[in-house]
Amino acid sequence: MSKRSFPLFVLFLLPFTLCRAQDYFTVSGLLQRNGEDYHAGKLTIKEDPAIDTLIGKYILYNMKNKGMDGFRIQVYNSSNKNAREESGKVRAEFISKFPAIISYASFERPGYYKIRAGDYRNRVEGTRDLLMVRRVFQDAILVHDIINFPDPNKK
Repeated sequence: MSKRSFPLFVLFLLPFTLCRAQDYFTVSGLLQRNGEDYHAGKLTIKEDPAIDTLIGKYILYNMKNKGMDGFRIQVYNSSNKNAREESGKVRAEFISKFPAIISYASFERPGYYKIRAGDYRNRVEGTRDLLMVRRVFQDAILVHDIINFPDPNKK
């Protein structure tokens, strides 16, 4: 190879090395813990690397969203002029009546103030609390939302 053809050859191969269709990474690499847990066992799973990549992409997508798909109980939704003050009052009343259920206040354009409560992974979990909440807040409904990740230490 002459001195001229070698740089051309390198420039020709460079795009092929940089443009890969998929990056393969393992889910275990994403979920590694810093400290050693001496009570934990070892599990080996043999699977196609593409499946592991898809699971990893799903985990990264959920981490980017700061949550996962789930349901919340919507207690209040209004765009009135005094909706901000009303939503504060409704949230305070909700917290006093249901202290075990976490509530969230949010604002969505073009001027909707919403009070939503709970982090439910499916409709069945949400419906149990919805029936209790409807005794006090008759207009409460179960809505699809991005919820916080469940606490792995909570049983």
